[in-house]
Amino acid sequence: MKLRDWAKINGVTYRTAWEHFRRGLIPSAYKLATGTIVVPDEAAKRAGATAVYARVSSSENKTNLIAQADRVAQFCAASGWPVSVVVTECASGLNDTRPKLMKLLADRSVSRIVVEHKDRLTRFGFNYISSLWDGEIVVINSTVTDEADLMQDFVSLVTSFTARLYGRRRSRRATEKLIAGLNENSQSL
Repeated sequence: MKLRDWAKINGVTYRTAWEHFRRGLIPSAYKLATGTIVVPDEAAKRAGATAVYARVSSSENKTNLIAQADRVAQFCAASGWPVSVVVTECASGLNDTRPKLMKLLADRSVSRIVVEHKDRLTRFGFNYISSLWDGEIVVINSTVTDEADLMQDFVSLVTSFTARLYGRRRSRRATEKLIAGLNENSQSL
């Protein structure tokens, strides 16, 4: 395909695509004797789509979720990556059955996932996901030192277990209210 077509598919101007070609950022692209720049179909397919993934732990943080997704989308725009899909999810980072994330990882058209922090994708096992997934995962704000990373893991662990403990208490209280209501109804009959 011609470079102009490649530019349209990837959501960039022809000038930007030409700069990418000039710098060697488009693999296998070549220039014909006529001056036409050709991008092989394999390279065009590899370019793929960019997805934004944003996550918060509870639905109470819905405004933070929207702001997080906007910040990541702005980063992608500034990097010259057209965003094809924005995935937002309210779920624990320890939950390994998040349906929206699983669908995103299974989508073969997506070649790049961009997240604000590593823990927005997952609390633990980030390296497993990044090595097993056949695409690029871009973390905007990564930790600088191992000590900071270790402290972040510790804080994440304590926060997660605290949230699960409070969630269990909340569900137990709801169950107790339901039983009390049923007892009152049975006594009034």
